[in-house]
Amino acid sequence: MRLGRRSLLLAAAAGPAAAAPAAAGPARGGPVVIGHRGAAGWRPEHTEASYTYAVQTGADWIEPDLVPTKDHVLVVRHENEISQTTDVARRPEFEGRRTTKTVDGRAVTGWFTEDFTLAELKTLRAVERLPQVRNRNTVFDGRAEVMTFQEVVDLARRLSREHGRTVAVFPETKHPTYFRSIGLPLEPRLEAAIRRNRLGRRECVVQSFEPTSLKRMTDLDVPLWQALGTTGGPYDLPSTTYRDMMTPAGLAEIARYADWIGPDKSSVAGTSLVADAHAAGLRIGPYTFRAENQFLPERFRRGSGANDFGDAFAEYALYYRMGVDAVVTDFPDLAVIARRSG
Repeated sequence: MRLGRRSLLLAAAAGPAAAAPAAAGPARGGPVVIGHRGAAGWRPEHTEASYTYAVQTGADWIEPDLVPTKDHVLVVRHENEISQTTDVARRPEFEGRRTTKTVDGRAVTGWFTEDFTLAELKTLRAVERLPQVRNRNTVFDGRAEVMTFQEVVDLARRLSREHGRTVAVFPETKHPTYFRSIGLPLEPRLEAAIRRNRLGRRECVVQSFEPTSLKRMTDLDVPLWQALGTTGGPYDLPSTTYRDMMTPAGLAEIARYADWIGPDKSSVAGTSLVADAHAAGLRIGPYTFRAENQFLPERFRRGSGANDFGDAFAEYALYYRMGVDAVVTDFPDLAVIARRSG
C-alpha cells in the first residue's frame, strides 16, 4: 500500500483545508477532457500536431503511450509494433528488422521499437493509424517524427505558457511486464523523468492496465490511474479479472494504491460503477469517446456510413450527467464544447 494514499482520502473527507494538493483538472470546473494520444480524430496520433491541436481546442491533459527504444529511451507510440503508425514498412534499410514476437501472450509480427535506437526511430515518420476510418488525416502522413516522452513534457509546458493554463501529461506504461522481461523496464525511466522535470500533481497523472506497474511507482507524488479493460484481466495478474476489479471490493483494493479508474465507456452505461467508484474514494474517467458512427451507441448514430459523424454531443452529455470526472477522447474539441453546453 502506498504510504499516505489512504490518509489522503481521509484528509479529503475532513474538508478542503486538510486535503492534499489538487490533481490536474480543468481551470473552470467540470469533467477533465483528456486528449487521447492528442487529438487523434483530427491528426495522426502521438504527434506534435496532434497534441498541439488537442490543447488549442481545450484539452486539459494529453496522453502519451510509452514504449522503449533499444537504447532505453521512452518514446510515444500506441504500441511497440510500429508498422501501423510509421512508414517503417516502406523503408528498405529496415526490411530485415521485421520479426515475430510474443507480447503479453499474443504473437505479433512487424517492427518493434525495442529493436531500434532512438536515432534510427527519428528517421521514421508518423502516419495515420486508421486510414480507412480517418482518410482526411492521411494528408499529414510523413510530416512528423516519433516523439520522446521528454519532448511531450517540454511541449506540454510550452503550451501551458502559451495558453495560460496548466496542461498535464497522462503517460501510460504499455506492456510493462513484457518490457521488464527483456531488460527494458518502463517504470524507472518514467520515475526519473517525472522527478527530473519536477512534475507535480497538477502536471502529471500516470496510468497503466497493470496494477503491479502502478504499485512500483507509488512513491511518486502524482496521481495514479488504474485502466480497466472489458474482457479478461490485467496481464500481470492472471487470476484477476477486470470484472472483479470493478466490484465494490475490487474498487476498494484499487483505492489502496491509485486515485482514478479508467474503464471502457461501455462498462459505465447502465451500471452503478460511477457511484461505486466515488464511494471507494476514486475518480472515474471512461474511454474512448469518438465521433464516428461505428464507435457510438446506435441511438446516437446519424446517416448510413460507419465513418459518418453521429451525435457525439449527446453521448458526452449522457456521461457528464452520470457524474464522470473525466473523459478520454479522440475529439477533445467536441468534449469541451459539450462541457460548456452542460
